[in-house]
Amino acid sequence: MLVQSLKKDCVMALVYEFVWRILHALLHLQRALISWFRVRLWNWRLWKRAVAALLVPLALGFQNHKKLGSSAGKQGLRRVRWGADGKSLEKLPMHVGLLIVEEELHYTDIANLVVWCMAVGISYVSVYDHQGIFRRNNSRLMDEILKQRHDLLGLDSAKHSLEFLNNRNEKQDHQVLSCQAVVKALSPDDGKPSIVRAAQELCRAVEEKERRSKDIDVHMLDAVLRGSVHIPDPDLVLKFGSLESTLGFLPWHIRLSEFISLPSHTDLSYEDFFSALTRYATCEQRQGK
Repeated sequence: MLVQSLKKDCVMALVYEFVWRILHALLHLQRALISWFRVRLWNWRLWKRAVAALLVPLALGFQNHKKLGSSAGKQGLRRVRWGADGKSLEKLPMHVGLLIVEEELHYTDIANLVVWCMAVGISYVSVYDHQGIFRRNNSRLMDEILKQRHDLLGLDSAKHSLEFLNNRNEKQDHQVLSCQAVVKALSPDDGKPSIVRAAQELCRAVEEKERRSKDIDVHMLDAVLRGSVHIPDPDLVLKFGSLESTLGFLPWHIRLSEFISLPSHTDLSYEDFFSALTRYATCEQRQGK
């Protein structure tokens, strides 16, 4: 019994030693494999980075070229669409007033609106804010309009001529008649104060015997207010802002104007602009009846 027990212990010891050696060998094999994979993985990353360094500039160049081509194509399609949109309306306003009753004014957004008006075929655009900021910064507004005309209309910008009216050139009606679009920046001084000045002018004319008091009527006052350049009254006024007031915008000229309110002129899309024109085209104007 003792001999059998010793033999059994020896066999178990040999088995344990064999198993331990196998496990030790597997451990070394695992470490070797991990080291090999790390080296291969590092080399693969190096290769991947090298290939990316070569291919990325080519890919970016192709994408930029594709974007430039697609953007130019989209601009052309937009220009064609804008012209077609204007012709599709039953009624297109000849004169649009842009009435901004917001505190913050954005020149680029207003310039976009003016260019869209030109693109659909509107002949006169008046821009008004109650602080007179656009009127005082008339040259900045006009520079932005010219820039956006070039950016939005591209090669077609030459087809859309512009005339900017201010106090110095309002009497140059021969230039106005030769232009496709006339733009004017207005302020509260063009509202009630202009009516007062016209009335004072008529009174002085009566005092100096240049006119007779019985000849003064609405039509004469209207002629004095308009001066030598006849710009039609606004057919449509787009009011931007939540304030329910015209804030002195041309009280004499808007008797028959259609008003459409929009939340803001900031980031206004062409779709929102054209939707307002569509509302105007489908509205029934009673002409004061």
